[in-house]
Amino acid sequence: MPEELTDFGFERVPPAVKTRRVQEVFGSVAGRYDLMNDLMSLGVHRLWKRYALLRLNPRPGQRILDLAGGTGDLTALLAQAVGESGQVVLADLSEAMLRRGRDRLLDEGIAANVRFALANAEHLPFADDVFDAITMAFGLRNVTRKEDALRSMYRCLRPGGQLMVLEFSHLVMPALQRLYDTYSFQLLPKLGRLVAGDEASYRYLVESIRRHPDQETLAGMMRAAGFEGCHYQSLSGGIVALHRGYKY
Repeated sequence: MPEELTDFGFERVPPAVKTRRVQEVFGSVAGRYDLMNDLMSLGVHRLWKRYALLRLNPRPGQRILDLAGGTGDLTALLAQAVGESGQVVLADLSEAMLRRGRDRLLDEGIAANVRFALANAEHLPFADDVFDAITMAFGLRNVTRKEDALRSMYRCLRPGGQLMVLEFSHLVMPALQRLYDTYSFQLLPKLGRLVAGDEASYRYLVESIRRHPDQETLAGMMRAAGFEGCHYQSLSGGIVALHRGYKY
């Protein structure tokens, strides 16, 4: 029986290899991750995240899991929204990214209502029905078995809870495709080499966007995992999509 393979960018590798290599990628880029995000998106990633937060509408007292939360951009906003009576758990597969996020939030004085967890999205180490919301910004495309991760997230949500996935997606304006490809495959890896000293990792990150399911496919995967009321909104011409679904 042939060995199961999955995408690592444009390569096909065994699932365990992808998981290990994703950890290596984010271990390599953690130190310059925030700077590269600002340079690659011209700062627009911050607007995408703030818009996603407005749509999520977190409230004081809620418990929220920020999955693949990395260096804590979204966690910081969520912690402010849920207040002292709430709690945000920042979880990530990469120990280097998690450490970076913890240090950054502590430096900003955000500590009392934030917890940290080294966690694989496919096998979340949390009890059933514990979170009012789960957010995942720019992390799902790096997950080896996305279907398993969506089922795991569904399990951890409370009835009435909401999943919000913000992720790079597929253009809905075909006229921009050539320009977008040139920017993605020629400029971004070079920027990764110059700023982060790592062209290969940023080439993978670009390739992973192209392998990620399109908007409608991802919505279907969420429904298959049990989520209801699933819908999405394409942002910036489809460069990014915001998906939301509920556990009823």
